[in-house]
Amino acid sequence: MNVCILGDGLTSLSLAKALVNLEINVDVISHKKIDKLDNTRTLGLSRSNIEFFNKNIVNIDKLLWKIKKIAIFNDNSKNNELINFDNSKEYLFATIKNKEFYNLLYLSLIKSKIFNFKKKLILSKYNLIINCDPKNLITKKFFFKNIRKNYDSFAYTTIIEHKKLINNNTAMQIFTKRGPLAFLPLSDTKTSIVYSYKGKKISNIFELVNFYNKKYSIKKFNEYKTFELRSSNLRNYYHQNILAFGDLLHRIHPLAGQGFNMSVRDIKELVKIIRFKINHGLSLDSSVCIDFEKNTKHKNYIFSNSIDFLYEFFNFERKIKSNILSKTIKLLGAQKSTNKIFTELADNGIVF
Repeated sequence: MNVCILGDGLTSLSLAKALVNLEINVDVISHKKIDKLDNTRTLGLSRSNIEFFNKNIVNIDKLLWKIKKIAIFNDNSKNNELINFDNSKEYLFATIKNKEFYNLLYLSLIKSKIFNFKKKLILSKYNLIINCDPKNLITKKFFFKNIRKNYDSFAYTTIIEHKKLINNNTAMQIFTKRGPLAFLPLSDTKTSIVYSYKGKKISNIFELVNFYNKKYSIKKFNEYKTFELRSSNLRNYYHQNILAFGDLLHRIHPLAGQGFNMSVRDIKELVKIIRFKINHGLSLDSSVCIDFEKNTKHKNYIFSNSIDFLYEFFNFERKIKSNILSKTIKLLGAQKSTNKIFTELADNGIVF
């Protein structure tokens, strides 16, 4: 059986490695040069997704920095946490640098005899085609209908280098007047910054980070990158034996760090469907696409909208200039049962 994956990002290579491990011939249509990947981008991976990755794709433990606590603040709460999630016995999630992650997947794939990077797509050659590329002709022809939202915001990403901080394992999210600002530890001396700033592009991003930074003694800001923030949900997941995948299916606001986690959960479901087909001697064809859409579309839509609701919740508080909503969140977060539900939702996504 032959599968082709269009696009060469992290989701594409992760899926490719999962399928190669099932002894499926995989070609990836690739145009990217690995040395041009962004050094400022990082990901947060949930514990359940890490376990899946290690077991079914490739072991990534050596690249991870484990986070045991998440502390949530806003402008009104200042130094007092609105809510926190804590798992000091194990960890809640882990951070990983995109480029190191990509390198590991790339090197593990090129060792395989049943994997190839290709430049040209021949549709008739493949049983199943998985499209992770939002800019190709197939996307423009078959996967252009989606539900979109423009946040009128830009995400700024960088990595700060700071004095060594023992037990730098608490992630912080601050809902500022201009949007959510995240501090995501990468080591004892490095921390990733993601600031989703509402409004036009600005040049004083480092000054704003310093204003809200109450924890780190910063030695250096690395170069920052910026990109426009939009969300989208694709209306139709497939066309014949071509399945849309990754960010093409769903793009969400980065405030909860769940974008790639959603894609990993999609990989889980797709691998489950394909493994079932193989074990029962069935072909990989359009039925894979049909089953995947049936099993995931509603969950992805609900989860995407829950992230958007969280963003709008704090955005509404900013607009009305009141802290009554924050007080409500603080009361809910103090309840162990509610805290547990939020933690499990972030770890596993929508499960029913």
